[in-house]
Amino acid sequence: MGKARYYMAGIGILTLLGYTILFTVDETQYAIVTTFGKPVKTITEPGLYWKLPAPAQTVLRFDKRLQIFDPRPTENFTRDRKNLVVDSYACWRVVDPNRFLEKTQTIEGAESSLSVLVASQLSAELGKHELSAIVSVKEGEVKLDEIMDSVTQRCRDTALADYGIEVLDVRIKRVNLPDENKQSVYRRMRAEREQKAKEYRAQAEEQAMIIRADTDKQQREILSAAYKDAQGIKGEGEAEAIRVYAAAYNRDPKFYRFMRTLAAYKKILTENTTLVLSSESEFLKILSDFDPAAFSNEAENDAEGEPEQ
Repeated sequence: MGKARYYMAGIGILTLLGYTILFTVDETQYAIVTTFGKPVKTITEPGLYWKLPAPAQTVLRFDKRLQIFDPRPTENFTRDRKNLVVDSYACWRVVDPNRFLEKTQTIEGAESSLSVLVASQLSAELGKHELSAIVSVKEGEVKLDEIMDSVTQRCRDTALADYGIEVLDVRIKRVNLPDENKQSVYRRMRAEREQKAKEYRAQAEEQAMIIRADTDKQQREILSAAYKDAQGIKGEGEAEAIRVYAAAYNRDPKFYRFMRTLAAYKKILTENTTLVLSSESEFLKILSDFDPAAFSNEAENDAEGEPEQ
């Protein structure tokens, strides 16, 4: 029993000693061993390590994984003096744990320093460009990727040298206008849209005038061609009528004159018509000299004299 107690006590002492001098570092961490607060050893690879028992030596661990930092939005001026509220974010990680421990010590301290750095570099870079390079309806004018690449590179160089931090990317999430500027910008945008609408309407009216002029031209050409054809047909009809009248007149001038006179009577004389004619009038002469019996005999003789068909 006595030996068993000694064995148990020895195991307990060894376990406690192992717990105080042994430690592990996993693949997501850096570790720095300090002796009375002074860094003496930096561990960058995962594994099992040893140190002197505390308080002689202690272990500080830092996360080596990618960190996403979302600072508060800041107001910035462009080169054309446009005030913008820019909401950005930064991706970073610890690459030099000794420098990181010396300058910032904690994640919160690093993000505080990074916030100042990102804001200053972003303000400096946006001040070199017009508003159209950041926000524009014309894709070719926007240079936001180039701007943010420049900001990222400057932040990376400064953060690596000063804080032991590698800034992998800085990007803009949102660009907005200060509340006091929104109404004036909205009025300007409405004015621009109205101007553009007027231009579109003017172009449409111009096209409509061209179409109407072309349509009127085609209408005149069609009507002209139709009038020409109609006059040709009318002229042919009148020529044929003249030919028929001439043939009828040559065949029996007396009868033709008589029929033409009757046609004239039909047009002129109505139920209430009163004519005052001279005794020498040809118009009256036909009525006064007309002999129905003679006309009938003459017509019969003409019919008998015609050869049978």
